[in-house]
Amino acid sequence: EAEIRFGIDTYGIVHHPQHGQIYAYETDGFGNYNLMDDANVPSLLAMPYLGYCAPDDALYRNTRAFVLSEDNPYFFSGNYASGIGSPHTDSGYVWHIGITMQGLTSTDRAEQERLIDMLVTTTAGTNFMHESFDPNDPAQYSRSWFAWANSLFAEFVLRWLETTAD
Repeated sequence: EAEIRFGIDTYGIVHHPQHGQIYAYETDGFGNYNLMDDANVPSLLAMPYLGYCAPDDALYRNTRAFVLSEDNPYFFSGNYASGIGSPHTDSGYVWHIGITMQGLTSTDRAEQERLIDMLVTTTAGTNFMHESFDPNDPAQYSRSWFAWANSLFAEFVLRWLETTAD
């Protein structure tokens, strides 16, 4: 673990003109890097979920701001949703996994509630999370049923309910 952290700390942190110091999605260790994030997990957004850092870590907060902005080439917005997509599905499509991970790593109750509403209202009436969908027309989606996305959504809702009871 120490070697991995050393590599990330030494080669995987770059300066972004708008977001300051952030984690790079990929680096070759020779000064070249790729600034993006993918909705799949593991991802930069999922770092606290995976136990790499705390959600209030300053470097993570800068990275999160980048990931959830149009500076990330895989962040898309539409009339019904905004979130992270992936180079593995149609361009412009948002992933339910990415929206759910945004909620799981959020420390803002209002953001979590907004994301739950977004997730529930973008199932195209199927009541299932999809792999990806068009944020302007959620009836256009990939994978009619995606167990990973459904399971992660269930975890998000359960965690949200647990904090509601507190």
